[in-house]
Amino acid sequence: MDLIFFDLDGTLLNDASEMSPFTKDTLLLLSEKNIAYTIATGRTMLSAQRILDGHEFELPQIYNNGVTTWDPRIQQLTLENLLNKAEISTVIDVALAQGITPFVNAIDHHHHFMFHAETRHEVEKEFVLQYFSSSKATLLPLEALPIDSQVTNISMIGSADTINEIGLELNTHANLIAYSGSALEGNGSRWIDVHHCLANKGTAVANLKRQLGARNVICFGDGDNDLSMFALADESYAPENAKAIIKKSASAVIGHNHKDGIAHFLRERFKL
Repeated sequence: MDLIFFDLDGTLLNDASEMSPFTKDTLLLLSEKNIAYTIATGRTMLSAQRILDGHEFELPQIYNNGVTTWDPRIQQLTLENLLNKAEISTVIDVALAQGITPFVNAIDHHHHFMFHAETRHEVEKEFVLQYFSSSKATLLPLEALPIDSQVTNISMIGSADTINEIGLELNTHANLIAYSGSALEGNGSRWIDVHHCLANKGTAVANLKRQLGARNVICFGDGDNDLSMFALADESYAPENAKAIIKKSASAVIGHNHKDGIAHFLRERFKL
């Protein structure tokens, strides 16, 4: 059994963070040939499902870089390697000291909450408007964060220099890992996501491989957070737009994400 894992941003999605009609049709062709596939993304479940609306992914799905796994068949949500109270405080303190608003993502009874301090910059305000205020997430002030919250990750957005400095500092902490990338919300802006260091796509992919009895794991990704699943994949593919270290780690480099590179590869690979 082949089992395919797709990263979303920069991989299955185009530069507008959308799944093109050609890619959607390709996934339907995979389904018709009974080729198993799912997603492994750094996005929250709520953020990703807005993009995937209208296209059913039937197998368990990996979110938050492996912290969250959702099985739609049995409506089961699994959470692993959550941030504890001390780790949450560390991330919040570092963010506020740099004049950046921390967005604390928590899940309780399948509902997504986002706790955040007062936004300080226009790019942060746009982040709230674009991704959360119109979603099903409940937005609450940071001081309302319960002491026993199930925090999956903490996100921030700001100038490249500031975000890079925050990333360097947080990655010195033994229990934390921070992933960063360019933001679409403003010129020169970057986002950063902070997780527990044990949370990664690779562990979640290995669990699903074992659970589903897959023989051959095929992974597609473009960023640092994809390295852990590339390391255990039987086949791993990086789009042309991927980071250099991802291309070096991949079995092969394929077409650009904005040119349906993954979909074209799949049609050739599986004779769709």
